[in-house]
Amino acid sequence: DGVKLDLRSYGDGYVLTNNHVVDGAEEIEVTLNDKRSAKAKLVGADPQTDLAVLQVEVANLSSAYFGNSDQVKVGQWVLAIGNPFNLASTVTAGIVSAKGRNIDIIQENYKIESFIQTDAAVNPGNSGGALVNTQGELVGINTAIASTTGAYAGYAFAIPSNLAKKIAADLIEFGTVQRAMLGVNIRDIDQEFATKKSLKSLKGVWIDGLMEGSAAQDAGLKPGDIIKQIDGHEVESVAALQERVGLYRPGDKIEVLLLRDGKQWKERVTLRNRLGDTRLLNNYEALKTMLGASLVAPGPELSKRLNLSGGLEVESLEDGLLSRMGIRKGYI
Repeated sequence: DGVKLDLRSYGDGYVLTNNHVVDGAEEIEVTLNDKRSAKAKLVGADPQTDLAVLQVEVANLSSAYFGNSDQVKVGQWVLAIGNPFNLASTVTAGIVSAKGRNIDIIQENYKIESFIQTDAAVNPGNSGGALVNTQGELVGINTAIASTTGAYAGYAFAIPSNLAKKIAADLIEFGTVQRAMLGVNIRDIDQEFATKKSLKSLKGVWIDGLMEGSAAQDAGLKPGDIIKQIDGHEVESVAALQERVGLYRPGDKIEVLLLRDGKQWKERVTLRNRLGDTRLLNNYEALKTMLGASLVAPGPELSKRLNLSGGLEVESLEDGLLSRMGIRKGYI
């Protein structure tokens, strides 16, 4: 479901890893299992999911086989592969402990956290490594651990392979992630909330409100609706809903199964981008949306007066990264 793409169709040499592994790096080098190494270029990165794509020019590379992370079951065996404490190509085994975990480690707007939790031993150096099933299929990208000491304490978390595949395809094809938006304010349903609202089940995601002019509003979704399924897939939590919608691009149509006033209801929703339409955004438009600013080249008079040889002028500001940093209109 969502973007169905074979990443090998884009060509050779692409390497999928975590954004935090390469963030801020001036040079990146990839070392292969056969001890060869090569300089890598950064194709694109997505802080909202903590994924990045690199590319190396190396011959005779082997591709990873993507498994279907939707089919991963709690209790099944998995293997974590990585380089913990600089111990190259280390493999550890464990089981899937849980799915759809939100551990609140990504501090970004529009973040998606719906990790596969495993008890396979993962330590610093495992980040960006493969989590595979017993058939050798990639089902996750090892990303984080929960620990009071900084070393493995039994809880490791991986980005599901289906989501990683879609993010990688976007970064390779567009240089930025094509983020699909439903346009709803949502919350999980716990026992206290269910009792307050006289709900019979804790499953699903409650719609608290709708964004003006959003895909959800235009499709007829209402505050108080409970989202039960997206295209036939159960969504029992906010994290699961965000992961499911994250598999799509703006313009894609999804079928949403709702519970409204105790009755099931289906709506067809055409997803939109962060600007409120169905276009696929280029790099500049995506950056503009993330920064919350319109940027223009300084005029010749201003450049001469300030002795500028480059830079961009902040033409207008909305709520976003720059305004929260104290940047104002007119700044260069």
